[in-house]
Amino acid sequence: MVRIRFRRMGLKGQPSYRIVVTDKRSPRDGRFIEIIGFHNPRTEPATDTIKEERALHWLNVGAQPSEAVMLLMKRTGTWARFERLRKGESMETLVAEAQAQYAQIEVSPKTRYPAPADGQSKWKAAERAAAASAAAEAEAAAKDTGDAVDALEADAKKVAKTVEGEAADAE
Repeated sequence: MVRIRFRRMGLKGQPSYRIVVTDKRSPRDGRFIEIIGFHNPRTEPATDTIKEERALHWLNVGAQPSEAVMLLMKRTGTWARFERLRKGESMETLVAEAQAQYAQIEVSPKTRYPAPADGQSKWKAAERAAAASAAAEAEAAAKDTGDAVDALEADAKKVAKTVEGEAADAE
């Protein structure tokens, strides 16, 4: 069986990984068929590069990604493009979409890693934006809940007045 998995590179305590297509029986750092990408977890954010055309080709012919590579493919969007390929979209459109996605990422000319904006990583900025959005939604939900409670209290007052009026009529 053919697998897509990580191959460890780098010095002791400074790992970086190649994403390789290999026979399942080969050792982690042994023989491989083809290198289809790189993963560097030591950068902020982690640097992930996948040759989309080759990855989609190998997935299409039956190569099975490891769990770690599957998570990486989901994070980069490769897995979603593979699902669309299986549904019948053309490989050329999917590869062009991936190239456009990678072109949008700003890269530092010195390190060739994604450039952080204002000393902050884009991932952290995205997390902060998501947290702010969630807080705004929670505030809106609380306001809606408060409005609903006010409406219920007003209805209860009307019912109480009606009951008092009926009680006064009955006397």
